[in-house]
Amino acid sequence: MTGPIRLAAAASVLLVMLAGCQSTDSSMGVVRTNEPAKGDYTAFGDAFDGLKTVSDVDYYASDQAVTEAKTQFRSENYGNAGALFYKATRLAPNDGVAWLGLAASCDRIRRFDLADLAYGRAYRLLGATPEYYNNVGYSYLLRGKLQEARSNFLKAYELAPNDPTVANNLKLLSSSVRNIERS
Repeated sequence: MTGPIRLAAAASVLLVMLAGCQSTDSSMGVVRTNEPAKGDYTAFGDAFDGLKTVSDVDYYASDQAVTEAKTQFRSENYGNAGALFYKATRLAPNDGVAWLGLAASCDRIRRFDLADLAYGRAYRLLGATPEYYNNVGYSYLLRGKLQEARSNFLKAYELAPNDPTVANNLKLLSSSVRNIERS
């Protein structure tokens, strides 16, 4: 008698476990994705029609911080700009623009160690853009490493020959070479 009871217990456990499984048969109904199907309802009884889903959103959490940081940077408040760019990198770690801005802000407050880290992250996210090479070149110019600055400015110039910022930085570099000041 114990044999049939064990068999019945094992069968009931198996049935309970199988009840939680979903069928992979596509004829059974809707395959779930992150998008609601037409006619689905929210937990509050509202239809999903007209509601924005994550894929529809154009705003990112770091947008406001980056906008404020750029304003601070243009106003030459580099410490504030750096703090806001840092906040943006915390809100959206894959925002290459925020990392590039953080690096430029760190350059201006002469924290080249932090700038190098931020430039490394920006390169991984943005790649070889004219803005990247131009900013790195300017960083080297601030450090007094004129050969490295020239190399990066020329890479930026190759990628964007009509960019006035790159052209101005090349002029600035050439004037730096001609007008060396010693204290």
